[in-house]
Amino acid sequence: MVNVWIYRETSKRLAGTDLTGYKVEALDGSVGKVDKHSDEVDASYLVVDTGPWIFGKQVLLPAGTVSLIDMDEQRINVDLTKEQIKSAPEFDKEKHLGDAQYQSVLGGYYGGTAHRA
Repeated sequence: MVNVWIYRETSKRLAGTDLTGYKVEALDGSVGKVDKHSDEVDASYLVVDTGPWIFGKQVLLPAGTVSLIDMDEQRINVDLTKEQIKSAPEFDKEKHLGDAQYQSVLGGYYGGTAHRA
C-alpha cells in the first residue's frame, strides 16, 4: 500500500523549500496556489487555495498526490483531475493537524483516486 502522506522520490521535492505561492496543476488544468504546506514525516501535505475555481475553497492534498515539483516555474503537478479535487472531503482547518480519523478519511480518498506511476 502506498503512503499518500509522503512525497514520491520522483517528485523532485527538495526538503526545506518553501512551496507557499507555487501554482498547482491537476491533470486537466490549474487548481490554485499553495497557501500552506507541511513536511512532517509521514504527514506531509499541501493546502491549496482554489480561488474562484471552487468559490474560494481550500483543499488539502497529501504529498503523495504530487507527481512533480518544478522549482524554476514554481509549479506543482498532481496526479488528480480537477473533479477528483473538487469532490474531495471538505478541508477542515481545525482538524487537519493531528486528527487521525480526519487523516484516515483523506488518506482513503486520495489513496483510492490518485494515479500511481
